[in-house]
Amino acid sequence: MKKIQYHININASAEQVYNTMLGMDSIETYEQWTAEFNPTSTYEGSWEKGAKIHFVGTDENGKKGGMVSEIADNVPFRFVSIRHYGILDGENEITEGPEVEKWAGGLENYSFHENNGMTTVTVESDVTEDYLDYFDTTWPKALNKLKELSEE
Repeated sequence: MKKIQYHININASAEQVYNTMLGMDSIETYEQWTAEFNPTSTYEGSWEKGAKIHFVGTDENGKKGGMVSEIADNVPFRFVSIRHYGILDGENEITEGPEVEKWAGGLENYSFHENNGMTTVTVESDVTEDYLDYFDTTWPKALNKLKELSEE
């Protein structure tokens, strides 16, 4: 796995950016910026440290799929770490086998650093080679959407 990193400066408080990113005030804000990855993106579960969370969407045939993850850490307005450990196939959680082994245990970390009302969001993620181009294209679009939503 490779570690990728993206940054964006957002003219809003870390609290505002964190709440917008995670959909704390309204899940719609999470769904709006993650729509860059999948127009039906959402989550089911909690952002509390130790909690299980599903990152889900539906494919072109309407079948539900996504990631089975755990919130490894959550320091409000500062840091969130997500550990992915399975995939969701319809309603079934798959936590072992060749599809999962390629990236199981991979982390996705979000850091929020506020300075004079400007928040720098840093995303660090472990990814497999076959997703590098996709993320290099999609993450910047998603972060720009997050910026737009947070600055409203």
